[in-house]
Amino acid sequence: MNNTTNRGKVIIIVAPSGAGKTTLAKRLLKEHPSIRFSVSATTRPPREGEKNGEDYYFLTDEEFKRRIKKGHFLEWETYNGNRYGTLQSEVDKLVESGYFPLLDIEVKGALNVQKIYGSDAISIFIEPPSLEVLKNRLLNRGSETDASIKRRLERAEMEIEYAEDFDYTVTNDDLDTAYAEIQAIIEPFITD
Repeated sequence: MNNTTNRGKVIIIVAPSGAGKTTLAKRLLKEHPSIRFSVSATTRPPREGEKNGEDYYFLTDEEFKRRIKKGHFLEWETYNGNRYGTLQSEVDKLVESGYFPLLDIEVKGALNVQKIYGSDAISIFIEPPSLEVLKNRLLNRGSETDASIKRRLERAEMEIEYAEDFDYTVTNDDLDTAYAEIQAIIEPFITD
C-alpha cells in the first residue's frame, strides 16, 4: 500500500466497445501495484467463476434502486436490461488509501465522475483509428451478431463525439503504442 498521506487520483478510461480498453486496463493493473480496479455494482446475475466483491457487487434490483435514491452511485446506467454503477464509497476508499482507482465506465458516467473529482481525476478516451477498424475488431471477436455490431457501432459514433471532453485522447491503432501513451500520461502521478 502507498503512504496514506498521498491521495491517489481516479483514473477514468473510456472507449467504445472493441477499442481495446479492457486489454489496456488489465495491463495497467498488472504493471502498477498502486492502481486498483474499482469494483462496480450490477443487477445482472454472476457468470460462472465470478465472485461477489471481486468482479462486481451483485445486487438485487431493489437494493440497486435503494442505493440510487440514497446517492451512493457516482454514475449508473441500464444496459441490456441490467443496471451497472460505480459506488462512490469504493472509489473514495481506494483514493484515501493512496491507491489510484481505475474506472472502466461509459462516456456519460465518466463525464460525471470527472466533474465530481475534478483535478483528482485523470480521464483518458481510447478511440479506434476508424469506425471501419472498430467494425473489423468486433467481427473478429466472433461473438457478436450483425444486430449487436450495428448497435455497438452506432453507440461508438455517439461516444466518439465526446472524446474532446476528456483530458486525453489516445488512438489505439497499435496496442503497445497506445499503452506507451497511457503510461506517459499517468506516470507523473503514479507512485508504485
